[in-house]
Amino acid sequence: MFSITELPVLAALKQKMLWHQARQTLLAENIANAETAGYRGRDLEPFDFASQLRDVEFTGMRTAATDPMHISVAGEAGADFKSGRVAAFEVTPDGNSVVLEDEMAKVTANQLDYQAATTLYGRSIRLIRTALGRTG
Repeated sequence: MFSITELPVLAALKQKMLWHQARQTLLAENIANAETAGYRGRDLEPFDFASQLRDVEFTGMRTAATDPMHISVAGEAGADFKSGRVAAFEVTPDGNSVVLEDEMAKVTANQLDYQAATTLYGRSIRLIRTALGRTG
């Protein structure tokens, strides 16, 4: 049986929400270490919705490890987002590159983008259910 959440657009939106969750974790780590000597802030590479949509459209099957010695190509959702050091212009004498104001602005923007993605996802599901005559 086919689930409406398996539609390519909805699957890509789900990936975007997972990306925002992973980014929120990194931003929280940056804020928590704002006073740690030598700490370098990290962030995720920007989410590419178009490539996620392309990947979802053309891959209907995933590999699975059926034996502990097998390597599964399809990792956990959200595990394949790449992170890297933030190129900072401001580094304190103790080597810390986190600017608290910048990190707080990123957290706020990330929260707003996540809320927009979840709203779009929810409305899309309701629209499809309405089109199918299901209102539950």
